[in-house]
Amino acid sequence: MQIAFPYHFDGSERTARATEARHIRDMIEQILFTNPGERVNRPDFGAGVLQLVFGAARPEVAATAEFMIRGALQQHLGQRIVIDTVETGIEDSTLLIRIAFRMIGREETELAEYSLETGT
Repeated sequence: MQIAFPYHFDGSERTARATEARHIRDMIEQILFTNPGERVNRPDFGAGVLQLVFGAARPEVAATAEFMIRGALQQHLGQRIVIDTVETGIEDSTLLIRIAFRMIGREETELAEYSLETGT
């Protein structure tokens, strides 16, 4: 078991815990929504997807996001997961992100989905 993200207490007033699969999804979320340079001791950490929020909702934004996400996940979680697919798309003014991955040593595919409002 791992510590849950964001940090909080469970019903017994102890640090909340997460399964390994939930912890990996939490780590993916942290990578996606952290901009490179935002963390003091890890300046290369993050995918920088939030930088795309102010771009117009165009297919180019989705393609750029896919490239940024795949690279960041491979860099920061490549020892723990195998990335099967990274799909991005624009629906109305929302960037949709869908990541299918497998934890190393396991056959089950896990799915992580996120949405982010973009500027129009």
